[in-house]
Amino acid sequence: MSEITAEELNLLIEQTYKVENEFNELKASYAHLQDTVEKVVEFLPNAIWILNSDDGTVFLQNSHARELWKLLKLLEYKEDDYEIKFENRSYLIKSSSYQDKVMLSATDITEQKRKENLATMGQMAAHLSHEIRNPIGAISLMSSTLKKRVIPENIPIVEEIQKSVHRIERIIKATLMFSKGVEAKKRNFMWSELREALDMSIEYYGYSKDIEFVLPEDDFELYGDKDLLDMMFSNFIANAIDAIEADEETEEGRVEITHRVQDDYHFFKIYDTGVGIDNEKELFEAFKSTKLKGNGLGLVLSRQIAQVHGGDVKLCSEERKCFEVTLACK
Repeated sequence: MSEITAEELNLLIEQTYKVENEFNELKASYAHLQDTVEKVVEFLPNAIWILNSDDGTVFLQNSHARELWKLLKLLEYKEDDYEIKFENRSYLIKSSSYQDKVMLSATDITEQKRKENLATMGQMAAHLSHEIRNPIGAISLMSSTLKKRVIPENIPIVEEIQKSVHRIERIIKATLMFSKGVEAKKRNFMWSELREALDMSIEYYGYSKDIEFVLPEDDFELYGDKDLLDMMFSNFIANAIDAIEADEETEEGRVEITHRVQDDYHFFKIYDTGVGIDNEKELFEAFKSTKLKGNGLGLVLSRQIAQVHGGDVKLCSEERKCFEVTLACK
């Protein structure tokens, strides 16, 4: 066996170092690639699982997937996308495979489904409202004529019919507005004009208890759509009346609206002594009402009306029987 010369030994050592450096560079490149893939997977808004196809163990997952680890147990590989309900949420499931890996993704589509359902419900409600509008108008006209002709003892019955018709007309108007969107035709007017309209709404709204209504006495100027603001405040007053009617412990109640101006905004607070709000999360959810009589549009439209007037509606922080409404002065 021939001996290795010093020159050959040095060459062998150099080649060994070269191979080691290339291996380290390749290892660093792979680590960088793996880190990049993990960051990309983590950046994705949906839950991602990459599984080993032989035993189903998790090879890679992001934080969204870790939070939904119970959902993974319900998933299966399918060629077509499918939807699944999990813990009151809706998810779109996609799956694919490559070599010895299976990738599953779960995208939360709850909000999308909610909007689709709202759009469908809004279209149906608008159609029904159009169909109901004509007969309700006829009933309203005939009840006004009937009131002039009946004996005095029967006038309260006709007035109850008129109050019921008024309530239906409010529901129809709210439904049609929700389906079309809120558009404000603004002008300057005085609070006294709006208060007069609210007094008429209170008179038409049926209630059985002794309720005191306290509205701002001082007159001040507003800039906005009077009809829309009338609808908004009427909704709050109607909700307050219903809350007082629902309180079984007393036969009386109080509804109060306060007002102040600060930093170019009108601040209104609407209080009542009725029962509190049970589910705050569904307050501004369309077609979800927190009361038996509600259609789930009053507060939604009230907030939209306030927003087109540069303001907003929120529940007062101090108690569950108070709403705060802000409106821009100009």
